[in-house]
Amino acid sequence: MFIVYDLIYLILAVIYLPVFLFKKKIHRGFQMRLGILPPDLGLDRPIWLHAVSVGEVMAIRGLLEKLRVIYPNRKFVISTVTPTGNKVARDMAEDNDFITYLPLDLSFIVRRVIDRINPSIFIIAETELWLNTIAYLHRKKIPVIVVNGRISDRSFGGYRRIKFLFKSLLNKIDLFCVQTDSDAQRLISLGVLEDKIRITGNMKFDNADYTDKYNALLKLGGEGKLWVAGSTHAGEEEIILSVYKKLLSAFSDLRLLIAPRHPERVGQVEKLIIQYNFQPIRVSQLHLTPNTDNLKPIFILDTIGQLLSFYALSDIVFVGGSLVKKGGHNILEPAGIGKPILFGPYMFNFRDIADLFLRAKAAMLVRNQQDLEAGIRYLLNNPARMVELSQQAKELILQNQGATNRNVNLIRECLKG
Repeated sequence: MFIVYDLIYLILAVIYLPVFLFKKKIHRGFQMRLGILPPDLGLDRPIWLHAVSVGEVMAIRGLLEKLRVIYPNRKFVISTVTPTGNKVARDMAEDNDFITYLPLDLSFIVRRVIDRINPSIFIIAETELWLNTIAYLHRKKIPVIVVNGRISDRSFGGYRRIKFLFKSLLNKIDLFCVQTDSDAQRLISLGVLEDKIRITGNMKFDNADYTDKYNALLKLGGEGKLWVAGSTHAGEEEIILSVYKKLLSAFSDLRLLIAPRHPERVGQVEKLIIQYNFQPIRVSQLHLTPNTDNLKPIFILDTIGQLLSFYALSDIVFVGGSLVKKGGHNILEPAGIGKPILFGPYMFNFRDIADLFLRAKAAMLVRNQQDLEAGIRYLLNNPARMVELSQQAKELILQNQGATNRNVNLIRECLKG
């Protein structure tokens, strides 16, 4: 089976190599994905955490901090798949940590990397499954734990079609710490033994810190309000800009900051802003724009890992990937700092969380451009409702916190075994 898997993986890698080159996915750290690691690692049975990209890295931040306190003499390995995730992981790292990329899931590469790192435990954030990696860790009797686990609609459909292959793989994982009962039931239906599953909640509820150092640069004093459109995708910025242009006639002090989900789209967003007769200003260049009073500026977040800081400055937050069919993005960060939140109808990647917020009247659903304009207009005209939404969001976060501590306790049990 593994030989066939390796062969299929190699064929796909060769087919997709031109795509990777065209999309500049072959980055400087790609050699680590091929199993080429520094010669002098000296890790001594580290704790290995894997988080595919930015969202997952941010989700394990609190877990990492608590594990450092409990295991002060352990070294930590953090692996990612994406360069943006890798950058955030490096910002979180301490001197003795090793930040790397997950090796390509070919048996001869996986064996080499796992033997070199030789972890005491392998912790996966949010159910990213690699056949050779998990199988070899199991063979070496290295515990594998999934934290913040979830099974999305798309993943569940795919796993069900090849359940006969995945059942054995899933049961090589020692423990699944999942977000909801729905995730647990999906794992059981895929053949995972019930005693391997714990419902511990969503660790993203536990992460809510921020900074306001950009307040002066954005010139948000007085009666001015800031609308932050976070994690936007193509097709959403046009809607946001159209809405903003209409709102300005009634709310001249309203400022807008757009944070594209993918930083490589910043140039595209700049062109759109100019088409709407506004002045695009990149956050990284704010210090070069000493006076925006005579401009019609729209700020663009072109840096990684700072979205939470701007959520903290905002008065209203729209979370993107939800007016187009991308599945939405994390609404817990702005909720954790008590911000009124709007999102679109396509929140299928965060369905349980979105439903929870709507049931608690802690967020607003906007189905299209007209809804978005009406929703923001309503909030700006009704500050008491803004406060109410903010308080309900914050309260909902507090009610659901504690997943990180529950996961830490289960990890400690595995490391004792």
